[in-house]
Amino acid sequence: MVQEQDPALLVPFVDAARTLEAEGARLITTSCGFLAAWQAELQAAVSVSLITSSLLQCAELPAPGIVTFDAASLHPGLLRKAGVPDGTPVTGLAPGCELQSRILADDTVLDLAQAQRDVVAAAVQLMSRHPQVQTVVLECTNMPPYRAAVEVATGRPVHDLETLLLAAYRDLRL
Repeated sequence: MVQEQDPALLVPFVDAARTLEAEGARLITTSCGFLAAWQAELQAAVSVSLITSSLLQCAELPAPGIVTFDAASLHPGLLRKAGVPDGTPVTGLAPGCELQSRILADDTVLDLAQAQRDVVAAAVQLMSRHPQVQTVVLECTNMPPYRAAVEVATGRPVHDLETLLLAAYRDLRL
C-alpha cells in the first residue's frame, strides 16, 4: 500500500469491509495510513463508519504536522483525499531506518528501542523544521507505541490511529 498504491488492492478491502458489516460491525478500520487515498471508496461500500487512517483527523487538529512511514510516498493527492489542510508539514522516517526496513521486508524481528529512536528522530526533525506545528500526527499504524516518547521529545500532543479510534468508539457509545 505504501509505495505501490495499486488500486487493485482496494477490492479485498471492500470485500472485507462488507463482510464485517454483515457480521454486525459498527465501526471498521484498516491497518495502513496510506489507505486514506481510498477513504471515500471504502466508506461508500458500507453503511457503518469506516476509518482508514490517522490522517483523517488532521483537519480537526490545531496546526498539525505529520510524521509518516515514507515521506516520498505520502503525496499531495493522498493528503487531499484524507482532508489534510494544504501546507501541513510532513516529515518521514529516515529511509532504510530500522522501523521502515523491517516493515518493508515483512520481517518478524524489530529492535523496538531503535524503532522508537527512528520515530522520535523524525518528530524532532519535523519540529525543528516547522516550529509552528502544535499537534503531531503519526501516520503509520506501527507508530502508536512510540506516542509517549514523541510527546516528551516534542512537547506537543500526539495523535495517531489509536487516539482517533478511541474517539470514534466513544461517539458510537453515546
